[in-house]
Amino acid sequence: MSRFDRQIILPEFGNEGQKKLSAAKVLVVGAGGLGCPVLLHLAAAGVGTIGIADGDNISESNLNRQTLYGQNDINKPKAQTAAEVLQQKYPDILFKVIPQFLTPQNALEVIFFYDLVLDGTDNFGTRYMINDACVLLKKPLIMGAIYEYEGQMAVFNYGEDPINYRDIYPNPPSSNEIPNCSETGVLGVLPALIGTLQATEAIKLLSGVGTVLTKKLLFYNLRTTSFFEVKAEANPEARKKIPANKEAFKAASYEISCGVAESISWEKALDWTRNMNNSALIDIRELHEKPEMSNSEIERIPMSVLAKDQSKVAAFENVLLFCKSGSRSRKMAQDLKNQFPGKKIFSVEGGILHPSSPLKTENNGT
Repeated sequence: MSRFDRQIILPEFGNEGQKKLSAAKVLVVGAGGLGCPVLLHLAAAGVGTIGIADGDNISESNLNRQTLYGQNDINKPKAQTAAEVLQQKYPDILFKVIPQFLTPQNALEVIFFYDLVLDGTDNFGTRYMINDACVLLKKPLIMGAIYEYEGQMAVFNYGEDPINYRDIYPNPPSSNEIPNCSETGVLGVLPALIGTLQATEAIKLLSGVGTVLTKKLLFYNLRTTSFFEVKAEANPEARKKIPANKEAFKAASYEISCGVAESISWEKALDWTRNMNNSALIDIRELHEKPEMSNSEIERIPMSVLAKDQSKVAAFENVLLFCKSGSRSRKMAQDLKNQFPGKKIFSVEGGILHPSSPLKTENNGT
């Protein structure tokens, strides 16, 4: 007997459908609340090669929804841990670990290898970047997103006259539309449901069974247990915002286009702190947030404090803010820029999760 017998006996699916899954190469970007159910169901169904791209580590607050991980996995890298858990369950699947965040510099090279991409990320900049990369490479993309009690899912770049993410959302949200940087609340069942729907569409698309959800955006409301669909069509003006070629894509700054203030790299931020007078590198995470950073060049002023008393940065000409992932620091940088228009105020790109942050350097022992 085969573990796929119950799939193979399905009308329309059969051995042909299973062979197509086995031959498929699928990339899952983000091994979090959406990525965990996506990965589990794709592996269980027999997708032959699964790439897992994520540069984040597991934290305790992830565990209510990121069900591939447990208490003993805290601080371990998500991509590698997910691959190890799934490999034990399904040794016949080839897992490729990409233990880093996708950027304009590496996204095209990573995505090129795969037949299909599933986006399980949680920020707007990355979502636009993955969409644009898939358009340039002509790769189908299945997007999932959640916020509080609501989720949405769509299939892009697939079928006749396909749509893409920018057709529906031409422009990134403005600063006051981006949720605050603390992690928003979520019941674990919501990303589990949306991620399972993403995996469902992937299996249908790859096997050729059923009708794929094209030219539509599917919404789910957990509180009312209701689904509804919105039809979508091509938006020629919005498509002009997609980089025209690979060179333009690599030169694009999705961090800035979707953020609310200018970004600065860790390398430049540290250089400014050491070599430019009146510069301050400020950790705006709340005091309870771990891990702590031991670097003496860094000041810690929680966002909750800085929001009430912006005079704390008045003495500095160059203000460089960072948080966990960059979302809070972008908002705070914009608020401070409005208060002090003559100062140079930046958000450090990627926060402490960025591979080049001092925290990463300390952890790597280099």
